[in-house]
Amino acid sequence: MKVKIKKELPYLGFILPAFIVYTVLTVIPLVQTLGLSFTDWDGYAIRNLHFIGLENYKSVFADRGMKSALINTCVYSLIFPALTTLFAIPLALALNSRMKTKNLQRAVFFFPSVPSAIILGYLWAYILAPTRNGLLNKALMLFGLKPIMWLAVPKWAFFSVLLVNLWGQIGWHACIYLAQLQSIPAEYYEAAIVDGATPWQKFRYVTFPMLASAMTTSVMLLLLNSMKLYDLPFALTSGGPGTATTMVSQMIIKAGFVEKSYGKATAMSAVFFIFIAVVSVVQLKLMKKREVD
Repeated sequence: MKVKIKKELPYLGFILPAFIVYTVLTVIPLVQTLGLSFTDWDGYAIRNLHFIGLENYKSVFADRGMKSALINTCVYSLIFPALTTLFAIPLALALNSRMKTKNLQRAVFFFPSVPSAIILGYLWAYILAPTRNGLLNKALMLFGLKPIMWLAVPKWAFFSVLLVNLWGQIGWHACIYLAQLQSIPAEYYEAAIVDGATPWQKFRYVTFPMLASAMTTSVMLLLLNSMKLYDLPFALTSGGPGTATTMVSQMIIKAGFVEKSYGKATAMSAVFFIFIAVVSVVQLKLMKKREVD
């Protein structure tokens, strides 16, 4: 046992700095947040806070805005990963071809994921402006179509947030699948050709199963990013019209920094953290089971 510990000491020495940083920047603030959620902290003086038990949690579950934001977040977190995966895999297959311009195409499709979401939000807010001056509405009018109230009608606003995020993320996740595609042994496809498999059968029985690990990574990232989405809808619609595009992250920030109800905001954060943890564990378990199968 002692010999084993001595062998592992050098490796523990490398891990220790990262562990300390992670503990100081993540674990300790998380524990403090949980503790503050049971107080009436106003965000300023720690000395003046009072323990109020579960009052903050009661107000969270009674808040209609929080319920609406949670529904928006759940719906978005179901639709966005599914659509991104649906488009990213075919795009990865196309980018994996032997075309001479494949490197240029990869760069073009990857580029939208480079700018920050806040920049994309403000850019697309101009393109999707719900007036005749909006670039997209101007294009529609050239073909004799009526302007669409992209950001002024709830269903169109939600669709716009979804569309912009798809545009920005599909190329990035296609690269994840592309990397996995390039690691699939050619012998599998050669064996499928010998067996007389059609292109669809090669995709169904060779390509798609071999993308399982890449799909686990991609869907996990998409799910987490969807649930904690804040910057894009804030820049694009400010959470409106009404609460049509308000997400849980925006409600937490609003409660803390706008309403100065930091105790309530920390309670929201604690509830949302538990929700994300449960969903992530279930999703990861299901995807890992699919990999094994």
